[in-house]
Amino acid sequence: MPDTDPDSDFRLRAIAIPAFGPSLLYGVSNGAILPVIALSARDLGASMAASGFIVALVGVGSLVSNIPAALFTARHGELRSMVAASLVSAVAMLLCIFASSIWALAAGVFMVGVASSVFLLARQGYMVDAVPVWMRARALSTLAGTMRIGVFVGPFAGAALIHLIDLQGAYWVALVAVLGAGAIAAVAPDMKTPAAAGAVPLARPRMHEVFRAHRQVYLTLGLGILLVSAVRASRQVVIPLWADHLGIDAAVTSLIYGLVAAVDMSVFYPAGVLMDRRGRRAVALPSALMMGLAFIGIALSGGTVAFVVTAMLLGLGNGISSGIVMTLGADASPAHGRTEFLGIWRFMADLGSSLGPVLLSALTALVSLAAGVAAMGALGLAAAAVFWRRLPRGPAQR
Repeated sequence: MPDTDPDSDFRLRAIAIPAFGPSLLYGVSNGAILPVIALSARDLGASMAASGFIVALVGVGSLVSNIPAALFTARHGELRSMVAASLVSAVAMLLCIFASSIWALAAGVFMVGVASSVFLLARQGYMVDAVPVWMRARALSTLAGTMRIGVFVGPFAGAALIHLIDLQGAYWVALVAVLGAGAIAAVAPDMKTPAAAGAVPLARPRMHEVFRAHRQVYLTLGLGILLVSAVRASRQVVIPLWADHLGIDAAVTSLIYGLVAAVDMSVFYPAGVLMDRRGRRAVALPSALMMGLAFIGIALSGGTVAFVVTAMLLGLGNGISSGIVMTLGADASPAHGRTEFLGIWRFMADLGSSLGPVLLSALTALVSLAAGVAAMGALGLAAAAVFWRRLPRGPAQR
């Protein structure tokens, strides 16, 4: 696919390292530690329930930090914020490495979530500044895709060092990766358009002012983002649980999970190109429909073949939605107060990501696993209805 618009000489490849390098390395960092946090907690004497709670602190830290992250990034800029987030994450890794109690480990894991909130918001803002509107979707889809690739690679990099120096090896891999991400951000060029000579700088809007001015967007399209985020987060829980429900052994479950991830990671760039050329609705609507129908299909599947087919459909739907949250947020954001707007937008997405697995667990406990999975499918269809109603046809305005 060509990287240039006929009316512009901008090339996405020209900013590949400063734009995508930090995202890839930050993904490696997250991927390296996520599989071992619970094991580290168990080694320190935590119960199974406490270990699960400590793992969840990554999401909790990110959720509660979205609004402060927006304020921090608005004040210090995207590049400085990415560097600061990388340094905080590095300190968090050291805390996890040398933790002698579950409280120290929990503090380190919570700090990882806080740093991630700042980093992810800042990298989105940097990319919005760096690319023209006609290339925004493919750029943000690639940004999300490189993060996913990093998360996929991270466990393998961590496993290699774990083999040599035990569980702490994963955190050392993560430490090196986040410092690399921060180093790239530290030397990356500033992409903000300089203010016109003599222009009077505008005061930054307050968060409540931004929400009030754009509440219609948050309560409509933002609701769709919350729903689709809940569905996407639940897929990571549903696949292993339904495999266990069908009696599929761990090795085959891992293979299925790998196949789904491969489908997921193979389609993010074509999906971005399609969004740029045909409009956001051309991807957002099919992706939500696919995920909703896939969850319902999983709930109805009674054999391995049907489960694998529906799980891969779920991976396809998730893959093509790779950059949808960031792209729709960037499209809806105002020129003045964009960082504050995106902070609230990310809060809604993270809230959905947190509530999805909780709702799945509650329905599984109260009714059945099939009912919980089917309910996730219904949320996907509801998200599709929001996108069908709220997203315009055709590409974004240049």
